Formats: sequence, structure tokens, C-alpha cells
Amino acid sequence: GCILDGKLYPFGEISRTDNCFRCTCRQEAMTCCSLFHTPVGYDKDKCKVIFNEKSCNYDVVQKNDPSKECFVYSRV
Repeated sequence: GCILDGKLYPFGEISRTDNCFRCTCRQEAMTCCSLFHTPVGYDKDKCKVIFNEKSCNYDVVQKNDPSKECFVYSRV
């Protein structure tokens, strides 16, 4: 298997790791890509970014009321 962040994963496709990556574990190497996209276009004065481990994505919420989401123009 392959070790990522101290955890052993089996050979083959891993649809989601504990830290929100999709990986392929081979005897030669382990390759991974993130399951999340970082928000870059939003109102930075009124909003803040919080990582949601459950959904493996970033939530953009109002600074003064985190229960309300902000509109995101773009992600990378």
C-alpha cells in the first residue's frame, strides 16, 4: 500500500482520503489531486472562507453572520 499523512492506503484508486484528496496508489508511487477548489472571487471585506471537512470544499460565509453564505464569483 501507500502511506499518506501517516495512514496506510491500499493499492488502487482511493476516491477520498481523510484530507480530501483523490489518489491512485501504485507500487511505484502515489499520485493525488484535491477534491476542493479554492474560492478567489468573493467580497473579501464582508466574507471569509472556512474549510468544510464534511463536504471537502470551502464555504464562503459572511464575517458578521457565518450562518449566511456569500456569492462566489470564481474558484481555482
